[in-house]
Amino acid sequence: MSVTLSFSRLALATASLSVAAPAFAAEVNIYTTREAGLVQPLLDAYTAKTGIKVNTVFMKDGLAERVASEGESSPADILMAVDAGNLLDLVDKGVTQPIKSATLEAAIPAELRDANGNWFALSSRARVLYAAKDIDLTAFNYEDLSDPKWKGKVCIRSGQHPYNTALFADYIAHHGAEKAESWLKGVKDNLARKAGGGDRDVAKDILGGICDIGIANSYYVGLMRSGKGGEEQVKWGDAIKVILPTFTDGGTQVNISGAAIAKNAKNKDEAVKLLEYLVSDEAQKIYAEANFEYPVKAGAPIDPIIASFGELKIDRVPLTEIVKYRKQASELAEKVGFDN
Repeated sequence: MSVTLSFSRLALATASLSVAAPAFAAEVNIYTTREAGLVQPLLDAYTAKTGIKVNTVFMKDGLAERVASEGESSPADILMAVDAGNLLDLVDKGVTQPIKSATLEAAIPAELRDANGNWFALSSRARVLYAAKDIDLTAFNYEDLSDPKWKGKVCIRSGQHPYNTALFADYIAHHGAEKAESWLKGVKDNLARKAGGGDRDVAKDILGGICDIGIANSYYVGLMRSGKGGEEQVKWGDAIKVILPTFTDGGTQVNISGAAIAKNAKNKDEAVKLLEYLVSDEAQKIYAEANFEYPVKAGAPIDPIIASFGELKIDRVPLTEIVKYRKQASELAEKVGFDN
């Protein structure tokens, strides 16, 4: 009797342990150059929603090189990067694979994803004009940055930074290399200080009276005015007004943050599901609130700070076309001594 009871108790205990033990959870591994604070809220929300574990490896640069060196042993399932050029570099280095997803294709405009499904934009930002609040200015063309009336009044970060080489490449796409070189010389002549620093330094220097206008990314205004960058940066953000500049024959230059499925992804199905989540209404709303970026999905809400800039008219030149001129844009910036 006691033996039977012991076995019964053992069976009951084993059953209890079996029920209590968590089921094996699926997982996804991401290599990303995005700042941890910008992408983590989305990944946390996904794990809470699905129970799928998301492992992230954050790196400043060298994403393509690392994945390529790891080869078939690479644990990466998703490669996440800032700037369309960096996404195309991943494709060029052969570390991505094309996928078909009706969800991604329906949510993301064709001009913001690779035609063969090698990469997809997940959010976008505009290259906008910061201007001192007391300046009588309500509209602006990128071409006007070289107008002599702005001599000694323009601030901008390095001409070799990807944000600016993308803008310069877009200028080449619109007007050709010869006119772009002349324009770059004019912009350099108008600089109030040596090109450098970050985008937020443009706002800081406008507040300090060093310059009147400057080119920078839209989402930094949200980070500054919201207080996420600290109390001092609130003053920088409040010192400027933002204008959505356009090319004379086009719209506002935008760039993206996006992702690709790694060539040797071990968890491909889960990786695709995560990308599909990132273009859902829920995730696009988190992008807007956490990162102050523009959603890529039509109809998704835009943060009020960013929406206050007015309607964004995206430039007509496809990102894949702009990227073709990046190298030439960098060479022209070097030729005119833009950063000197």
